[in-house]
Amino acid sequence: MEKLMGFSNETRQENIARLQDEELDLLVIGGGITGAGVAVQAAASGIKVGLIEMQDFAEGTSSRSTKLVHGGLRYLKTFDVEVVSDTVKERAVVQGIAPHIPRPFPMLLPVYDDPASTFNMFSLKVAMDLYDRLAGVNGTKYANYTIDRAEVIQREPNINQEGLLGAGVYLDYVNNDSRLVIENLKEANTLGGIIASRVKAVSALYDTAGIIKGVKAKNELTGEKFDIRARLVINTTGPWVDRVFALDKSKSQVPKMRPTKGIHLVVDETRLSVPQPTYFDSGMGDGRMIFVVPREGKTYFGTTDTDYEGDYRHPKVEKKDVDYLLKALNKHFPKTRLSLRDIEASWAGLRPLIAGNSSSDYNGGGANAGKVSAESFAHLVKTVSEFNEDEATRADVEQAISQLRTARMETALTPSQVSRGSSLDVGENRLITLSGGKITDYRKMAAGAMKLIRKMLKDYFDVDSNEIDSKKLQVSGGHFDPTNVEDTIEFYKTITMEKGIPEKRALDLANRFGSNTPRVIANISKIEMKTNSTLDLAERLSLYYAVKEEMTLTPVDYLLRRTNHILFHADKVGKIKESVVGEMAEILGWSSEQTDKMRTQLDQVISETELNYLKQSKQKQLIG
Repeated sequence: MEKLMGFSNETRQENIARLQDEELDLLVIGGGITGAGVAVQAAASGIKVGLIEMQDFAEGTSSRSTKLVHGGLRYLKTFDVEVVSDTVKERAVVQGIAPHIPRPFPMLLPVYDDPASTFNMFSLKVAMDLYDRLAGVNGTKYANYTIDRAEVIQREPNINQEGLLGAGVYLDYVNNDSRLVIENLKEANTLGGIIASRVKAVSALYDTAGIIKGVKAKNELTGEKFDIRARLVINTTGPWVDRVFALDKSKSQVPKMRPTKGIHLVVDETRLSVPQPTYFDSGMGDGRMIFVVPREGKTYFGTTDTDYEGDYRHPKVEKKDVDYLLKALNKHFPKTRLSLRDIEASWAGLRPLIAGNSSSDYNGGGANAGKVSAESFAHLVKTVSEFNEDEATRADVEQAISQLRTARMETALTPSQVSRGSSLDVGENRLITLSGGKITDYRKMAAGAMKLIRKMLKDYFDVDSNEIDSKKLQVSGGHFDPTNVEDTIEFYKTITMEKGIPEKRALDLANRFGSNTPRVIANISKIEMKTNSTLDLAERLSLYYAVKEEMTLTPVDYLLRRTNHILFHADKVGKIKESVVGEMAEILGWSSEQTDKMRTQLDQVISETELNYLKQSKQKQLIG
């Protein structure tokens, strides 16, 4: 069958018809990063795969992360060598398969003379040296180094100077989480996957033996319900994994989830300027660490970590979340005096944590993590130092880790202590569930699931599939040499400028679309310039491509997830939002009623992102 090149609303409608008419080898429920990873690998393996997502792709957890592909240095505060090794290796794999998305951006970690600090200067250097060996960046321009107190202050004049000793600088990567999802799904589409957003799995379908054979689904745009038949079904719905549809609990082996909420706040760089991503102890006595990241003329910071039992579809930033982050920020940058009115945008997301898993969260231990004894810690630091000098073996390090003694045992897990580990389970009814994990691990999680899926298809249905090397499976937009990113992006920028697009805007397109940039700018002939539009040519090309080849169905899809405009360009959004609504209405053929509905929805999302409900509440309190 001819591969579908477009990925549009028309594609969605065709795919819904196909999902009703054709039996699949595999149905993936959930269009976040985990489901997208499974779908692209399944399609590349020659498996007839379908994927449904009840919202827009990445609308849940996968567009609400810290937007970094972490290397896991924080694991080294407990010297969890295995976790760091896996994380930095997988980070390099992700950069190879999506080279236009994760970008290296060294992280600054200030160190203070404080007994509660995660690191002192010596232990940080030991940890960073080990980290670089595991990451394979020794002797490169990304190798770690330390700077003294004076240089930290020179780089970040607004930083808290009391007790400041110096800082370490080590490699990390910035990421565009929702772009990573859509590029995986576009590649899956090109490889023959049958993919549709805004289709909800309502209930499971079983055969006479009680084996799952598909789902009853609902088209969320029309209300129509229909059956999808599939030999195998995999649940990759993140925080929803244990409540995705009515399951026979006696037959379904689904992990109990304990989602936690994390929020991020955005301010203009004129209010808080940092030269590079900065990572520091919260200073709140809770064992957490805070990221502060410069991006596109803004600075964002986060994150919180609290248990969540509310509406999974719509986690909100609450006053206590904002108060926590502002308190932590103002403690470390006391000259800034940030307040609620400085916040231009925000986002709240849920982490798909698995309850009962007792290892530390990848983003910091909790207050009850237990204290390492001075003797065992000193022995461990000495052993790791020797390992870095090739005077000790990895086995020596692992033995030193096993000898760590804690002052007290954990009695109850705080939200920060619930594991970011993943889980792959199969119930008696053959429902496969892939849950937990984090963005950095998505490819590896999917590869593990695919090994099981291929075996089940062969054993139960005698369906053969191809074994692929998913470490080499580049996603849409990423089909170029990952060791030559800068020159490649420069080339795409140049050919975009030749179409009359200014350099900065050409670079924006090249960075966003990577090897798809020629397809984006080829649409110039299809776009009529409008004198009343507030969109420049680059924006109009981006929007047209997003609608036609990224299944963008609403202005919010475009302005929040296909781009980051709502998050990092709040001032620009106010000027272009009406033109975006108007152009989408024209391309998608909306009625005036639909157009008004989309406009209202967009205004509501922008208002909530700007935290107007909190700002107005505070204003009322002041007046009262």
